[in-house]
Parts: sequence; structure tokens; C-alpha cells
Amino acid sequence: MTIHTAHIAAFERALRAQERSAATVEKYLRDVRQFAAYLGGAPLTREAVAGWKSHLLEQGRLPTTVNGKLAVLSSFLSHLGRRDCRVRQIRLQRRLFRDQARELGREEYERLVAAARQKEQPRLALLLETICATGIRVSELRDITVEAAAAGRAQITLKGKTRVILLPGKLCRKLLKYARRQKIASGEIFLTRGGKSLNRRQIWAQMKALCSRAGVEPGKVFPHNLRHLFARCFYRACRDIARLSDVLGHSSMETTRIYLISTGAEHARTLEQLRLVS
Repeated sequence: MTIHTAHIAAFERALRAQERSAATVEKYLRDVRQFAAYLGGAPLTREAVAGWKSHLLEQGRLPTTVNGKLAVLSSFLSHLGRRDCRVRQIRLQRRLFRDQARELGREEYERLVAAARQKEQPRLALLLETICATGIRVSELRDITVEAAAAGRAQITLKGKTRVILLPGKLCRKLLKYARRQKIASGEIFLTRGGKSLNRRQIWAQMKALCSRAGVEPGKVFPHNLRHLFARCFYRACRDIARLSDVLGHSSMETTRIYLISTGAEHARTLEQLRLVS
């Protein structure tokens, strides 16, 4: 068989029926279309999938990126009833430390918030603080409502799961004050001028535009890094990975553990503290 647009459209309907988030659906479709473009109308075979895997590695893609794409493709192949075409992912050793060049620090975060205020972008400054002070995903901002700010807690629903998170008192006061200024009496707080929800791309672009003024490397500035910063600060305060996992809405504590991996510099300091070289 060959892959046609009808197959991809049916896969999209299946993903939406499973109540996958909009961002997840977008990513899955992007990866599947990338594979279809690689095939260029050639028949779907296991050898072709293995060839795509090698092609991605030859392009210099990181093994974790390749594995992510293979996981998406496996889901698509299962949907097509072609499990026979699936290939194994790349075996990876557990990471001991993360790339410090991509890790957003607390001081850098504070400079981003200050830069947003200097540019007279109160919505963006408050949005950064909201994500970083709660650890929510950018797609969960829609659940930050006037009602949630008034109650001091928000009910977060994503991927068929619901959790309740507490909102810091100071953040609630800021959210309610902003809502009053914008004449938002109920519902979502972070809206466009037209009254629509902010999407991921808009937020991404606005954050990137702060980098120069804040003096922060653009490679460190994206919404999910705020979530990582929250996770590290929360864990330092309570040292309870199970509790953190619940707050973040992770299904597995292994995912939470990834958020807490130390940087290379921190790892090096730990090695020096061992004093095992005379």
C-alpha cells in the first residue's frame, strides 16, 4: 500500500476522537506527513521505515528526536493495521545531566518578566509568571479563569485527565487585577484583543521577542522551559518527587525525574566534591 492524504485525515479523526490535545495532534500529523514526503509515493514497507530512521540520523537529528518521530509513526502504522512495518527505537542510556546551554535559570526568567514589563506588555509578563508559578503546560492556560483566581485553585483538564492545582495568593491577586482592567468578568483570563484564546505560536513568538532586551539566549526561551524551572524550584523546596509528579500531571514519575536532571556544571561540581583525585 501507499500512504494517501485520506489515510492521514482518518488518523487525525482518530486522534481527535481520543481527545488528544491540539498540540499533540499537530505534532503527530507533522511527523506523519514528513514520513509520507520521504516515501514520495513509494510503497509502505518495513524497509522504508528503517530507511527513514537512518535518514533522520544522517541529517544529524538527535536520537531522542528520532525516537519521538518513530513513536508517532508506530501509532500511525497501528492505525493503518500495518504493525509489521514498525521498527525498533534507538536504545538510549539514561541521561546523567542536561545541556546547560538550553536550561533557563531563575535570574534569566526574572529578566524576561522585567523585559515584558518594560515593553509595556502586562499580559505577557503575567502569563510568564502564571506558567512559572504553577508549572502548567502552555495548553493549560485556558483553565486559568477569573473563577479559578477567585477560588485560589484551578481545575486542569488535559488528555482525558483532570487535576486540581493551587494558585499562589499573590498570583491570584495579580490575575484578578488584570482581569478587572481588561473588563473580563468571567472565563479565561489570557485572551487576544479579539477575545480568543492565545495559541502556542503566539506565546512562543512573544517570548522570543523578549530575548534581546532581557539578555537571554533565544535557545533557552520557550514555554516548556518555564515548567521545567517550576519543577526544579518546587523539588528543592519539598524534595518530594511523587508530589511534584501529581502537581505536573505526569502519568509516570520517570517523566518527572527527567525534569530534575542536574546540569553538566552541577554534575561537575558534584564530582569535584568527591575529592577522589589526590
